[in-house]
Amino acid sequence: MYQKILVPIDGSSTAAAGLEEAIKLARLCGARLRLLHIVDELSLMLGTEYGAAYSGDIFDLLREGGATILREAQAQVQAAGVAVDTVLSDNLRGGVCEQVVQQALDWKAELIVLGTHGRRGTRRLFFGSDAENILRQAPVPVLLIRAPVPAAPA
Repeated sequence: MYQKILVPIDGSSTAAAGLEEAIKLARLCGARLRLLHIVDELSLMLGTEYGAAYSGDIFDLLREGGATILREAQAQVQAAGVAVDTVLSDNLRGGVCEQVVQQALDWKAELIVLGTHGRRGTRRLFFGSDAENILRQAPVPVLLIRAPVPAAPA
């Protein structure tokens, strides 16, 4: 069964759902988790006019936020009695998908578990899907966990 499970996280409720499922699976298999947070500097730079609004302070804040997300998730995994380590990727080595795939290869992960928003139609067209790209390019099986569905108002 799986011994090395890669779990990309970004601090969202969707990623939290993926992490919860990865913890359950790791406990069943006796697997180790690697939590990966990617500071998506490339998207930030492309969102400005060719980096004109670039500020080292923004990147520092993004890195600090990523480190906090990883610390909190690591504590959650450890509290569940699962072995865990973390990776904060904060350079311009490529997009989110490429970095997740590369981390899976480098670490020799046997499974990737991640949350997905489950967007469809025009929302998917405009927002894209890192999860879909990872699914298409991953060198190992990928378990997609759907985002929690908000309760309908009564």
